[in-house]
Amino acid sequence: MELLVPNFYCKFFCHLQPWPEVVDRALSHLNTDIYNLLQGPSEFSITGTLASWDRKEDLVKIKVPTLIIGATYDTMNPEYLQWMASQLENSSSVICPNGSHCAMWDDQLYYFSKLIEFIKNVANQKEDAENLDNNLFV
Repeated sequence: MELLVPNFYCKFFCHLQPWPEVVDRALSHLNTDIYNLLQGPSEFSITGTLASWDRKEDLVKIKVPTLIIGATYDTMNPEYLQWMASQLENSSSVICPNGSHCAMWDDQLYYFSKLIEFIKNVANQKEDAENLDNNLFV
């Protein structure tokens, strides 16, 4: 575990040194019993109860606008994030080029610019749909 933080977490979990206080605070409340039950004791392979949990077939059921956001150095493979987005009818994916799993902290400008862009696009789509509906009855 002593080598895990400087060599793995600092590259794939959060690039910032020191970590933001909120990250440290959240991790201090981590329930390791539950985490180990679900994930298993290692970050490198899932051996817990989630090892056989597969919801891929349910992705097509998601119809609402969805943003799947990750990062180049995320613990989750960016190619898999993009594949997930391709399975949803109304989705897009964003890969933060300089971020880790905590891209909202270590690639903030890119992360939040893309998040705001997505929210505005969804709002504009809703507005366009409402205008279309209103024009049908004029």
